Amino acid sequence: MKYRRLGRSGPQVSAVSLGRGATPVRFGEPLEAEFNATIRAALDRGINFFDSSDAYWGTRHEVLLGRAIKGRRSEALVTSKFGNIDLPDGTKATNGRPDYVLECCEASLKRLAVDVIDVYYLHRVDPNVPIEETVGAMAQLISQGKVRFIGLCEAGVKTLKRAHREHPIAALQTEYSLWFRDSEQEILPACRELGIGYVAYAPLGRGLLTGRIKSVDDLPPDDRRRKHPRFLPENLAKNAKLVQALEALAARIHASPAQVALAWLLAQGEDIVAIPGTNHVANVEQNAAAAELRLDAKDLAELDELFAPGAGAGARYTDNVLKGVGL
Repeated sequence: MKYRRLGRSGPQVSAVSLGRGATPVRFGEPLEAEFNATIRAALDRGINFFDSSDAYWGTRHEVLLGRAIKGRRSEALVTSKFGNIDLPDGTKATNGRPDYVLECCEASLKRLAVDVIDVYYLHRVDPNVPIEETVGAMAQLISQGKVRFIGLCEAGVKTLKRAHREHPIAALQTEYSLWFRDSEQEILPACRELGIGYVAYAPLGRGLLTGRIKSVDDLPPDDRRRKHPRFLPENLAKNAKLVQALEALAARIHASPAQVALAWLLAQGEDIVAIPGTNHVANVEQNAAAAELRLDAKDLAELDELFAPGAGAGARYTDNVLKGVGL
């Protein structure tokens, strides 16, 4: 595994790390054993950076991750997030109040069963609380020894700069893949100007770039992606056709489409870390191997052309969710 520093002064993390899998894991179900095996397989292959949030699976993801790394905590850099709230009516809300920051961190530490969270993110910016107040509270957690580094998720450039002036931000976590390249315009340059690491979530386009999803029928009946704009039948048909070109390139260089997509992403800069999500050992092994794959200039140019910004069909989120992105 290859490693990259997260920002100018952050920790060394695996270039390909591990995010949350698409399928929720419930306590005691067979998939929990596979989840545990996946975490161990990731550690065995040198993956040391594990993403979580108090919003994932109704806080279960934190508990499961904490259990899975038990006995191997020294090998794992653990992250979590706060401030992204699902209301009972299905709408989204945010909370960046200083008292809430401290409350959430204490709860996450208990669920993860750790003494310190290595990177703690504000999951979504609260437009009703000055970012300086939220980040100031996060900085208190560092001084208290409960958090090592802090980050933001889905913040806009102005917010990112204000936050960084209040306290150094180690990482910004935002979607980035062949499928979604909008960050190249302003966000990624701002991160580089400030010396902030870029953690790319959904680097496989929520599974589209694996080539395994040809129609909605390839998704489980309760899969939340069935409501995602990119996976609506009229969009998915166009998107699956576009991925065929990626599959052809991958076959030509004897790699999987997922490995090519990850290798392209890592080639965009040494300050980028990918966190593909999976609950399966086979996937984590394949993804880890992508860190060693080098695409030549011709392959990179071909991918840039195939997946030029706007090539895919469908927005990255529903309108309801997009309201809280990029603030």
